[in-house]
Amino acid sequence: MLESYLTGLIVCGGIIVAIGAQNAYILGQAIRREHHWWSAGFCMVADVALLTLGMFGVSAALLAMPEALEIMRWLGVAFLAWMAVQALTRASRGRAALEAGEITKRSLRGVLFTTLAVTLMNPQVYLDTLLLIPAIGAQQENPATFVAGASSASVLWFSLVAWGGSALAPILSRPKAWRIIDGAIGLMMAAIAIQLAVSGL
Repeated sequence: MLESYLTGLIVCGGIIVAIGAQNAYILGQAIRREHHWWSAGFCMVADVALLTLGMFGVSAALLAMPEALEIMRWLGVAFLAWMAVQALTRASRGRAALEAGEITKRSLRGVLFTTLAVTLMNPQVYLDTLLLIPAIGAQQENPATFVAGASSASVLWFSLVAWGGSALAPILSRPKAWRIIDGAIGLMMAAIAIQLAVSGL
């Protein structure tokens, strides 16, 4: 049982730590201290739900409908490109310009809606949580314990991103640092969108 738990923890941890759209978005929210724990909590709940569904056979249904993944792929490309443009625009204008001009704080509802979109419009999320990780879990002696380990990895990682980004906010939110971070997030989102568009799934 412990072996299955640790396998889930390590496998999911190794996959989720890779910098992707979700991580970049949560980090940006944490540095802004803009409802970042709500965003992180939503990602945790979404991961746990998708991992559980994957272990209960949703992966088989998803494989039977490849057109669904293709639709999600292009929706993901469009959304990530939009996020990239927003981040690069913030980077070019700078934090001071943003504070002087437009609204600096979004509502909780707006943040959660964007978190929902970043999570559910990224086909890589489905490949990881509904296909790849459950495929490994199905080979374990105790699949339920494996899911618990994988879920723990998600909770630990998003907690670390939310806490770490917030703790480092006084340093990372300086105008120059913020422009670099926004630029990096924008380029990351753009790279993921291009990879999805060119290479597919």
